[in-house]
Amino acid sequence: MSTLKNRPNTALLVIDVQNGVVAGAYARDAVVANIGALVDKARNEGIAVIWVQHSDEQLVRDSANWRIVSELAPDGAEPLVEKNYGDAFEDTGLETVLSTLGVGRLVLAGAQTDACIRSTLHGAFVRGYDVVLVSDAHTTEDQTAWGAPPPDQVISHTNLYWTYQTAPGRVAGTVKAAEVDFAR
Repeated sequence: MSTLKNRPNTALLVIDVQNGVVAGAYARDAVVANIGALVDKARNEGIAVIWVQHSDEQLVRDSANWRIVSELAPDGAEPLVEKNYGDAFEDTGLETVLSTLGVGRLVLAGAQTDACIRSTLHGAFVRGYDVVLVSDAHTTEDQTAWGAPPPDQVISHTNLYWTYQTAPGRVAGTVKAAEVDFAR
């Protein structure tokens, strides 16, 4: 139902599950396990899995911190989009990848909830995509020292507001990893 023409397909978008991003993340192991299960399910169902990998001063390209966590193994045939901004669409080839694959619906998982997940959710939605956030497959670090709520509250709040997100001609929402239906 996205507003994008001739884009009937769904893709799993795995955002920034990198060593330096999730090392101190809330419920890291459970979230990574849920993402792994989603990747397996998508692959088994013939759904595109697209990996997003962030680079900046703390995540230097090709460094240990920059690498995707060892529990997840991107398939060499799966697209990998490198980014330098929170929104995975900003100054990247993500839109071209999705257009080529005929994708109009995204299922999102990864890190960090209050940064790249939030930015990409909104970025995709305003670009016309239907966007489902996997409620138990995203995480963030503790940013309370800078005035943020505790990570569990950040995650809960993001799940709450994304559950009720609306816009003309687009669908948003949340779903638990075990309940993801890539076919809709």
